[in-house]
Amino acid sequence: MDNATYQREVINQAGLDMLNLSMSQLDKAKEAFINHDSDLAEEVMNIENRVNALDLKIEKDCEKFIALYNPVAIDLRFIMAVRKINYDLERIADHAYGISKYVTDSKNKIPSKLLEAVEFEKMYSTIVLMFENISEAYQNKNVKTARKVFKKDKILDEINLQSFQVIESEIKKDNNIIAEALLVFSVIKKLERVGDHLKNVAEEIIFYIDAEVLKHNKKK
Repeated sequence: MDNATYQREVINQAGLDMLNLSMSQLDKAKEAFINHDSDLAEEVMNIENRVNALDLKIEKDCEKFIALYNPVAIDLRFIMAVRKINYDLERIADHAYGISKYVTDSKNKIPSKLLEAVEFEKMYSTIVLMFENISEAYQNKNVKTARKVFKKDKILDEINLQSFQVIESEIKKDNNIIAEALLVFSVIKKLERVGDHLKNVAEEIIFYIDAEVLKHNKKK
């Protein structure tokens, strides 16, 4: 294995590490949120330093690869894709941090009936499936699996669109949950943005594998 191939593998593994780390952060943030577990929330916030360190490492390794090996064709697409994927995964970890910060700053546990009303579990389980699709697509260069993410993102968009009216209805039933309801609304928005970032990652995987830039495709 030559040096360029070795460094490419190092970058590839770092990208996978960031994928797993961002998923772990979001999973812990979700558990902390529904259980009002401030200790777990603090753990997520502390691990943010590890996320930031890995983010910087990937960025520097990509810059070094470009400078040393002057990549062309698929290698260049790979490096470009990894840099963009890394950005989106780091942003997902930021949302996990934000959700955890809500937990440490709030006093009351979110009522389960409120979470059920906004379909919180459905939203999060959809994100988990999107992460699984992304992981499979990234590791096995599977474009077909990457494309499954787009349909799932529409589920998140729909839940997000309905969330305002649902929460408004729940507040009318019990105006003592206004603070908790607004918090849930904010978290729903963050999860919807997580879906957008995962969709971006799927697009970059497809771009890397097929040189297909979805954002500029014209409708036929």
